Amino acid sequence: MRYRVTWPGGAGLGECRMKARRIEGGRWEFELTLDASVPTMTVQDRYLSIATADLCSVNFERESAHGARKAHETVTFAQDDRKAHRATHAGGSSDFSMPACARDALTFLYFTRREMGQGRVPPADKIVYGGPYGIQLQYPGPETLKGAVTDRLVSAVRGPSSSVTFDLLFARDAARTPVLIRVPLSLGTFSLELTR
Repeated sequence: MRYRVTWPGGAGLGECRMKARRIEGGRWEFELTLDASVPTMTVQDRYLSIATADLCSVNFERESAHGARKAHETVTFAQDDRKAHRATHAGGSSDFSMPACARDALTFLYFTRREMGQGRVPPADKIVYGGPYGIQLQYPGPETLKGAVTDRLVSAVRGPSSSVTFDLLFARDAARTPVLIRVPLSLGTFSLELTR
């Protein structure tokens, strides 16, 4: 899936791509890449997630370059022990506890799609995006986008030093395709809109 990244007012900033494929052992590989330029910096993000057939995370890798700031880290999940190990490529590491069937942020998006396809909104949970973050989804009702009715979820994500609330709009197709993501930031609301 390919998305157009837009600035408030509709100006194009770049693109985002999401891919999902089955790999050995019935597991899933999810990938998201984002290439965008805002007036003060270039943003290049790549997320790679390996998950079980039940959509429990095995491994999550995040590589980002936001202007001069660069980060690269890997989180490995020990689901039986309900633990996750985070290692940065600069040499830092940490361990933290997670709930059963822990999910990274990218795997949680695909889990949400599966749940929405079965008529359910996922309950409040913890996800991993570097460290653990709480996530809560609410369904305020449908929203019309370009003449098509979509299902809107309001997502509130809170961590130890940051929080963000954003909208996810899903098509009412069998795959519950995300068609629009709106993220309000200090500069305005940025959007990722599906272009196919």
